[in-house]
Amino acid sequence: QVQLVESGGGLVQPGGSLRLSCLISGAVFSVSEISWYRQAPGEEREFVAWITRRGTTSYKSSVQGRFTISTTATWNTAYLQMTSLKPEDAGVYYCNAAMRGTLNTVWGQGTPVTVSS
Repeated sequence: QVQLVESGGGLVQPGGSLRLSCLISGAVFSVSEISWYRQAPGEEREFVAWITRRGTTSYKSSVQGRFTISTTATWNTAYLQMTSLKPEDAGVYYCNAAMRGTLNTVWGQGTPVTVSS
C-alpha cells in the first residue's frame, strides 16, 4: 500500500512561484513513476508532469520551461516547482503514483492552487 499526501498549494499572484510537495509513504519501493495532474473547476483532470525512477521527465507543453518535477533520492517525497505562474495554471493539483509491475495507480487528495492578483 502507498499513500500520497500533497501540500504547498495556496494563493499566488501571476508571475509568482510555488513548490508543491507529495509525501509518499508505505511501500515506496513499489512506486515506479510519479505524475502531477491538475483539475480546474468545470474541467477534466489533466496531465502536468511525470518522472520515472531513471529520472526521465515529461511535461505538458504549456508548463514546459516553467515547471520542474523532482523527487528526493529515496523517493519519499516528490516536488513540483512552479514558476512564472499564470491564471490558467490554477486548479487542484494531484499527485499520482504508478505501481511497479501493475496497471494500478494511487492518487493523493489534492492541493489547491489559485493564481490571481
